[in-house]
Amino acid sequence: MRKLLLATASLTLLAGAAHAQDSSWTGAYVGVSAGLADRKESGSESIGFDTNLDGVFNNTVNTAAGANAFSPGFCGGSYQTNAVGGGCRKDDDTDIEMSARLGYDYQIGSFVVGGLVEYTQVQLNDAVTAFSTTPAGYAFNRKLNDLWAVRARGGYAMGDNLFYATGGYARGNMKHSFNTTNTANSFTRDGGGDANGYQVGLGYERKLMPNVTVGVEWIRTSLKDDDYTVRAGNSGTTPATNPFLLTNTAGTDFLRTSDKFKFDSYRVTASYRF
Repeated sequence: MRKLLLATASLTLLAGAAHAQDSSWTGAYVGVSAGLADRKESGSESIGFDTNLDGVFNNTVNTAAGANAFSPGFCGGSYQTNAVGGGCRKDDDTDIEMSARLGYDYQIGSFVVGGLVEYTQVQLNDAVTAFSTTPAGYAFNRKLNDLWAVRARGGYAMGDNLFYATGGYARGNMKHSFNTTNTANSFTRDGGGDANGYQVGLGYERKLMPNVTVGVEWIRTSLKDDDYTVRAGNSGTTPATNPFLLTNTAGTDFLRTSDKFKFDSYRVTASYRF
């Protein structure tokens, strides 16, 4: 009986040691995720104007009579008609996103540190419209098509369970466009392209097998997008009394007042560890 108990205890200790070894989080991995991306509204955004072309977008565009040419106001989204009464189309604030990642973790006691590179396919729109008294509508739109990120992560392991925080650099492929119902002026687009920023988040991962994990993750992405401008100029037949030409005959520059593009991602993850 004593020998049986000793043998049983020995086997239990060996099994525990083997499980602890299998539960190590040290190593490289590849993974995928899927989830919902939810863009955050940037508040009461509008469009700024630079009538004297000094690079500062804080001017009022006035008519020849001295009235504010954009007194009808602004709205979030793209115009539906040339008048403010027609309202604006709501942006596509949510989208299904898919990601692929490659990373490496290193376990020190119960703590795990590591890093990863990730590519995300997601499409989110963000538009703002200004209405003039002519009447006319002027809409800026930016669309995020995909995203690269390089993040560090650190967490606490409890056997097959890992709780972690993550954060790092993000770069989004941003497509810009400008549309207007104004046919009196010429419009020259400038700038745009990729937007840089950061990501932060929290996650949980569990080992189903020594090499297979699943988890859930929340990521906040914040990008800065501030270099897309539009100049309203002389089409060749535009009168000198045109509001965009009154201060400077070269025209007036437009710019969105918010350079922030933020969204939250709610993901389910799966990884294979080597």
